[in-house]
Amino acid sequence: MPGTPVHALNDGTALPAVGLGTYPMDDAAAEEAVAGALELGYRLVDTAVNYGNETGVGRGIARSGVPREEVLVTTKAPGRHQGYEETLASFEQSRARLGVEYVDLYLIHWPLPRVDRYTETWKAMIKLREDGLVRSIGVSNFTAGHLERLERETGVLPSVNQVEMHPLLPQEELRAVHASKGIVTESWSPLARGREVLEDPSTVAVARDHGVAPGQVVLRWHTQLGAVPIPKSADPGRRRENLDLFGFELTAQEMATITSGARRRFGGDPETHEEF
Repeated sequence: MPGTPVHALNDGTALPAVGLGTYPMDDAAAEEAVAGALELGYRLVDTAVNYGNETGVGRGIARSGVPREEVLVTTKAPGRHQGYEETLASFEQSRARLGVEYVDLYLIHWPLPRVDRYTETWKAMIKLREDGLVRSIGVSNFTAGHLERLERETGVLPSVNQVEMHPLLPQEELRAVHASKGIVTESWSPLARGREVLEDPSTVAVARDHGVAPGQVVLRWHTQLGAVPIPKSADPGRRRENLDLFGFELTAQEMATITSGARRRFGGDPETHEEF
């Protein structure tokens, strides 16, 4: 299996081109999945306070035997902890549950525009990075307007914006904004809801032509667009497939075919969704 490429982030760190998602695993399932994934070669693990599995993720990292400095751990501050002091306290709780001295990538989980505290949370994250407790800071589910406000009010851009992205929601406009600002796009729910995308006849045909699984085709589509997919799987065989994306390449026509379907959002609208 070819090695996983990395993306250079705008803060001088690097991010593997594919990671392991852990939602909605509990602690026990997350421990098993993370330990197994790291043994396979994954080096990017994604969790959040609201997933309720940071303890399991931390146990999986410790159990894997992979040196801590080789693993990039992502977690996210929840809506109920937005605000400057609240974010600093929330981070310490996350760090304790994960059992780590530092977090590699810390994200604001949702912007919650009505609450209007995400800029204060962002200032706390900047401090955490300055203090060496976080390597990189980013956001999740932010729109172009939210990103511009962070830049305008703090002068600091996120290194990553993790958003819902899949062939039914390719995020062309937001990805263009990211590219102009040096922000890496991470894709949550990269396979959408599974069947609708994975059983699409065009995707199945492309997979057959390359001798790979439909899921590998969709994840490869993400990586060729420059996005970092974070697929979740509790199945070891599927985790191996999801990492094995770099031994084949999709043509421009195949990329266009995969993106040509209807447009559909499965998760919340960042302008209105509230998750505390």
